[in-house]
Amino acid sequence: MQLQLVQNEKMSALGQLVAGVAHEINNPMGCINGNFVLMEDSVKDLFQVIDCYQKELPQPSVCLQECIEAVDLDYLRLDLPKMFESMHTAISRIKDISNSLRTFSRADNNKYVLFNIHEAINSTILILKHRLKASESRPEIEVYKDYGQLPLIECYPGQLNQVFMNIIANAIDAIDEANLQHKNYNNNQKNYIYIKTTITENQKSVLISIKDSGFGINQKIKNQIFEHLFTTKEVGKGTGLGLAIVHQIIIEKHHGSIEVNSEIGQGTEFLITIPIHQ
Repeated sequence: MQLQLVQNEKMSALGQLVAGVAHEINNPMGCINGNFVLMEDSVKDLFQVIDCYQKELPQPSVCLQECIEAVDLDYLRLDLPKMFESMHTAISRIKDISNSLRTFSRADNNKYVLFNIHEAINSTILILKHRLKASESRPEIEVYKDYGQLPLIECYPGQLNQVFMNIIANAIDAIDEANLQHKNYNNNQKNYIYIKTTITENQKSVLISIKDSGFGINQKIKNQIFEHLFTTKEVGKGTGLGLAIVHQIIIEKHHGSIEVNSEIGQGTEFLITIPIHQ
């Protein structure tokens, strides 16, 4: 219980830190975005002025012609719009990251609130995106999302974010380990995490499936996976609290269910059921 309290305090402090970082990112990004739009319009105006000058002065002086050639005016006309487009993409990317951080760091209240499960999953994937990229030991991990039409559910958003973060991070660990242990490693080997959401037949709960392409786990480990302080990771790489806390959040806090399906060589699948109304 003491270890769980420490873990909860750590997650609470992390949530406050992440929320603060997201807030601090938003302020300068608002300034950059606002000025960037004005700068783009100003550059277009400057090119219009240059066009007018070229029409009225079709034969520029030698000095002016040398200046035009030095800055490569024709190239600037072609390249600047591409630069602006890249900067727009970068700004949108930062906005997405900031929104994901705010979604992930949502503080839990003393009562349930309506929440979009897909927002929680998407924010978790974006935060973990750096771990999905290809490395020296394996190709990129592809994330496949098969989302159903889900209603908003009554829950503690911060706690569910912790659940998805833990399970997806563990899936990445399992895939990394599988690639390291694979003796006949093939660079074309497919690494993936498949996430599916749907409503149960009775229309009273949502079902979330998270499956990875790791080696899978044997029956003995599967029976112990939700026990407190049980871990398959090396010393210093895990406390054995992660899945135990996930189990507690789903079962005790949200009155749902969580199961694990796994076979050696077939990967691991977590099946989470959460009632729509608490």
